[in-house]
Amino acid sequence: MVSVLQNVAIDCANAYELARFWSSVTGCPVHPDVRPGDRETQVLLAEGPELYFNQVPEAKTTKNRIHLCLRPETSRDQEVDRLLSLGATFVADHRNPDGSGWAILADPEGNEFCVLRSESDRAAMNS
Repeated sequence: MVSVLQNVAIDCANAYELARFWSSVTGCPVHPDVRPGDRETQVLLAEGPELYFNQVPEAKTTKNRIHLCLRPETSRDQEVDRLLSLGATFVADHRNPDGSGWAILADPEGNEFCVLRSESDRAAMNS
């Protein structure tokens, strides 16, 4: 017997707005029944668990113990630029001169996430 991962829950101050941000990041829809002001929302990912946003009264105060890692379809650096234009903030740069590494960003509520190298970035390094 095993358990199936249903969702990744993210506490937040504004569930609807944060779900809209992550919908733009992933290109996946917010649940069709969700409306502005709802305290719980979901982004329906094409594969795997959904992203579940739960509005809570307390603010984020420390580094995430669990975070999302994104592998973009475009290059890592192009994706970092796109995410910054959507409202993410730059947290830390772990990119190396040889093209390896990752960038740490935060969503509009300060939840950290990583942007990894794309498959094409990885292939270019190995050729």
